Amino acid sequence: MKKILLLALLFVSVDAWAQNASQSYIEKFKDQAIRVMHQTGVPASIVLAIAMHESANGNSALAKNLNNQFGMKGYGLVFYKRRKKTVSTSYKKYDSPEESFDDFARIMTEKTKFSALADKLTHYDYLGWAQGIQKAGYASSRKWAAQVLNLVTKYQLNTLDENPDNTQSGALVAAGAN
Repeated sequence: MKKILLLALLFVSVDAWAQNASQSYIEKFKDQAIRVMHQTGVPASIVLAIAMHESANGNSALAKNLNNQFGMKGYGLVFYKRRKKTVSTSYKKYDSPEESFDDFARIMTEKTKFSALADKLTHYDYLGWAQGIQKAGYASSRKWAAQVLNLVTKYQLNTLDENPDNTQSGALVAAGAN
């Protein structure tokens, strides 16, 4: 009985830590995600959920050592130190996490397979964007879109998809319709 209680307490503690790490990551990068939404049309919820997923809320080796929040690959080798070992990788290195968000925005607008989605989808259609980005080849996992959408739902990231400048006018339109 004590072992079961101890395990339950451990799971609750781990879940609380993960929840706190996610909330901290959201607070830290939500403005970057909104900025990318305005630049690209990709919903802020999707931008932030992809960053959370790909970087493990900023805790992955790529995020910590390369400021790579999106798992972006490059063309050359990059080296970094990890536990007294030199690691070589083909993932991109950025000077800051914000630079990683800028590169994600660039890829979403310059690569035709992603930029074509903006012609079909609005920044409110986070479901369509997650599925479209997956189908365009962003990630090889078949579960990738579902995992990203799970983060959107769990942390209600879709609330970021509203344009703060239009929130009041949207409320006025809704009030006028009554």
